[in-house]
Amino acid sequence: MRSDVFQLALHIDSPWYVKDVQFNEGEKRLDVHVDFKKGSCFEYTYKGEVGKYKAYDTVEKTWRHLNFFEHETYIHARVPRIQTKDQKVRLIKAPWEGVCPGFTLMFESLLLQLCTCMTVQKVSKITHISDDKLWRMLILYVKDAVRAMDLSGLEKVGMDETNRKKGHNYLTLFVDMEKRRTVFVTEGKKHKTVKTFARDIQGRKGSPKKIRQVCCDMSPAFIKGIGEYLPNAEITFDKFHLVINVNKAVDAVRKQEARETTILKGTKYIFLKNRANLTEIEQKKLSEITMSKVAVKTMRAYQIRETFQEIYKADSLNEFKVLIRKWYWRATHSRLRPIIKVAHMIKKHWNGIIQWRESLLSNGILEGFNSLIQAAKSKARGFRSLNYFKTIIYLLTGKLDLTSNNKHYLPI
Repeated sequence: MRSDVFQLALHIDSPWYVKDVQFNEGEKRLDVHVDFKKGSCFEYTYKGEVGKYKAYDTVEKTWRHLNFFEHETYIHARVPRIQTKDQKVRLIKAPWEGVCPGFTLMFESLLLQLCTCMTVQKVSKITHISDDKLWRMLILYVKDAVRAMDLSGLEKVGMDETNRKKGHNYLTLFVDMEKRRTVFVTEGKKHKTVKTFARDIQGRKGSPKKIRQVCCDMSPAFIKGIGEYLPNAEITFDKFHLVINVNKAVDAVRKQEARETTILKGTKYIFLKNRANLTEIEQKKLSEITMSKVAVKTMRAYQIRETFQEIYKADSLNEFKVLIRKWYWRATHSRLRPIIKVAHMIKKHWNGIIQWRESLLSNGILEGFNSLIQAAKSKARGFRSLNYFKTIIYLLTGKLDLTSNNKHYLPI
């Protein structure tokens, strides 16, 4: 009766059956021994044809399974090897066998779900599985899922870099803006990263010629790469990066004027925030600066910054063009060197900035992904290898279909 219960619990079907179950209370371990009926035939696909074969001989194997209460559970079985028509001997795969050697599919499903919620090191401590083995399993699942992505409908792409560690050590993410998922990650942030992306998607039913819109920052390398390898793509320059550049110009004006007036000391973030986001104390300080009529240059730069953000509320393309031209005239006549400099930079990238009103694309999705990625990196205290880091990025932001390799996996 006990064997029948475990056979149902482990989803073991004929010709397999539970032969014996052994508890070890001292080691908190459960060992389930599985066998197959004598004379059974097993399916095996050889050269595209499914055939049924009898066992030629067997190999003893062991797999870690889901815990039975506090007991670590292991399945033991002699797995048949079969002989094909060309006299080659092949080992069949047991129905419960996972992608990674030594794990069952159900146990791998648990590990995958744990690894999406906590660090691999933490999962290793909980499950008593080495982190090296966990990484091997994750890499196998993620590689297969990424390779299986259908990118035939990929037309709108966002691209941005994320740092792997301190210093100039970057990865570039390419995101499907419509399905909101990372589809490609590669090392570096040069124009050749776009070439690598264009080559890669062709192996997943994608086409560089089908990509119509790309949203990115004003990196010369990105612009060059898009021009060379995504021939039909219109560039939209991300508005958040533009606002960051304008913010830097405002802060540069503030720093210069702070040398002459003490009222601006310690006010950096007041002038980088939107008015609606200021605290009560910050609002009071801003009113004090405004009323003092001392920080004239900083306040003028601040007003130019606010006007720039209002441009993106335009109801039409024509209104957007009118507002940005007015803003450009005001900025270039402000007599504030940092503001004039950023205005000329905007003029240089005029078409990609105007394109925003057509595409309405922004890299807000990528900024959100980057927050997730950096949080995971911080929790893990960094990753030992580039491959590990890329694997986690795909796992967290790729919306991967892991069920193709594991029917027991339930996406969180």
